[in-house]
Amino acid sequence: MGRNDIPVCPLISIGSGIDMVCSQQKCAWYVPSVQKCSMYLMAYNALLEANQKQKAAKQQ
Repeated sequence: MGRNDIPVCPLISIGSGIDMVCSQQKCAWYVPSVQKCSMYLMAYNALLEANQKQKAAKQQ
């Protein structure tokens, strides 16, 4: 299992100086259907949306 495969909970990691592992089903932000932390999904979706807006702006 690689370093990137370990789910990290960003909210409990803030200010601790180390990445706190998301305990998956015990984590309030874990989404079992996609096996990801919902904070990760929110950030990923925001990145996709920002990329789409940049592409649209360049086409105008």
